[in-house]
Amino acid sequence: MNEVATLEAQEARLVLPRFTYEDAWALGSLLVELARGRRAPVAIDIRRGAQQLFHCALPGSSADNDAWIDRKRRVVERYGESSYLVGARFRAKGTTFEDSSRLDPDWYAAHGGSFPVAVEGAGVIGSVTVSGLPQAEDHAMVVEALDRLLADLTD
Repeated sequence: MNEVATLEAQEARLVLPRFTYEDAWALGSLLVELARGRRAPVAIDIRRGAQQLFHCALPGSSADNDAWIDRKRRVVERYGESSYLVGARFRAKGTTFEDSSRLDPDWYAAHGGSFPVAVEGAGVIGSVTVSGLPQAEDHAMVVEALDRLLADLTD
């Protein structure tokens, strides 16, 4: 399976039955636990619409991570897909997001780490973003946490 297909399959699988304030707290807390266990110097952000439901900056992160969160989150808001998938689609076409999207790279970054929060029957209602690791690792941490949250919500 190629990269785009793999990322699409993740998004198809990671649709939640609901997403409450408590679920946002559980997801954020899980991400903090994963990051602390790996000594990952990340910042974490969870949004529903325009409302920030969770934010945490761990040791080693900086204000630059918050700026990356904003740029990656805007890609999810605009495309309704993970920032990593959007970047992968451009790479699969032999170009880059920066060269071909016609969007200001100071405002948008199609780098891994921001993932849509999708709810059954509602579609994309928010985003969860991690910044501080290489993009594939940021993305993988979010996917791991969403997989675990989904398992908890469907048990």
